[in-house]
Amino acid sequence: MKFDVNEVYNAKVISVKGKLMGGPEAEEFQSILQDSLSGNIKNVIVDLSDIKYVNSSGIGILVRGYTTMKNAEGDLKLAGISDEVSGVLSITKLDGIFEQYSSIDEAAKSF
Repeated sequence: MKFDVNEVYNAKVISVKGKLMGGPEAEEFQSILQDSLSGNIKNVIVDLSDIKYVNSSGIGILVRGYTTMKNAEGDLKLAGISDEVSGVLSITKLDGIFEQYSSIDEAAKSF
C-alpha cells in the first residue's frame, strides 16, 4: 500500500494504491492525517480508485482515520470505491457511516 497526497479545493486528498491492509502503512496514513490537522486542513478525501482488495485491518485504518478527523471537528470522505470495497463496507455496515463519492471532485464539492 502506497499513498500519494495532494490538495484539491479545500481538501487534502490521500490516494491509496495497492491493497488496503494493515501494517506499518497504517501509521503512515495516520501521520498524513495529523499533518493535515497541523496545517489546519480538516477536510480529507481518501481516493480508493486503485484499491481492489481490503481486509479487516484496512477497514480499521479507515475507521481510525474517520474518528481522528471527526474528533478534530473535521471530515473524511471516500472517493472512487470499487465494487469489492463497496461490498466490504456494506457487509460491515460502514456504508452508512462513510460518505462515498464516485470522484474526487464530487467529494471535494460536498464539503
